[in-house]
Amino acid sequence: MQLNPDDQYRRAVAFARLHEGDRAFVVANAWDAGSARLLWQLGFQALATTSAGLALSLGRPDGANLVGRDEVLENARAIVAATPLPVSSDLESCYADSAEGVAETIRLAAEAGLVGASIEDATGDPDHPIRPAAEATERVAAAVEAARALPFPFTLTARAENFLYGRADLKDTIARLQAFEEAGADVLYAPALPDLDAIRTVRAAVGKPLNVLAGVGATASVDELSTCGARRISVGSAFARAALGGFLGAALEVRDHGTFAFVEGALAYGEANERMSCGGGSGA
Repeated sequence: MQLNPDDQYRRAVAFARLHEGDRAFVVANAWDAGSARLLWQLGFQALATTSAGLALSLGRPDGANLVGRDEVLENARAIVAATPLPVSSDLESCYADSAEGVAETIRLAAEAGLVGASIEDATGDPDHPIRPAAEATERVAAAVEAARALPFPFTLTARAENFLYGRADLKDTIARLQAFEEAGADVLYAPALPDLDAIRTVRAAVGKPLNVLAGVGATASVDELSTCGARRISVGSAFARAALGGFLGAALEVRDHGTFAFVEGALAYGEANERMSCGGGSGA
């Protein structure tokens, strides 16, 4: 489905404006159309995809370059079509070796109906997980140039992945985010910062809105993260992993005990059908 240009522009403006508030908002990460519809019905204002959630749903590990660009964009189209909310995509390292390939990924993301995306400095290579800073910045600049050529305000997020890959180098992380900001990124993101002090330090060092990952590193509330300077909070793969955790627990109960008590906590069949057939966005 090709998104109507006026609708895409509306979503894009709404998403950009969410970053302008004094308090952080939660961008809820959906991994398929069904989870997107549930999040919309609960009243979330914007959605993002999750590379890990998609990879796990396909039976593959995340962060190993095992999910291709076409698969990611197909998943994004389904999520975009499921609700009227703005959707930003986790595009990992943009599925390209060159700056030109990065730009093409951003253009294709826009064609899929997305109004934002992230690009990270990770490589998917366990021996060399983080790109050199200059190369990473060049790729961010290429993504920015492609985003600015679009007929709507595409919100580009640049990610510094050091802490997510065990490189606890706050100085380098800040330097990378500052370079990404200079290259034109709209939002800055360093997943898995270790504590609130680190979040405050990063926020003081950059001028663009800061995205913080909930549930990894500093497990703080929306209010606490807002006070530290976060303007956007994402949950990453946590919702998808929570769903898998519930499924695994139910399957283990059946296998190990031969009982079915898990059914009591499951979404009722009728309600599940109703939620997939009705509208949302009102906190239902």
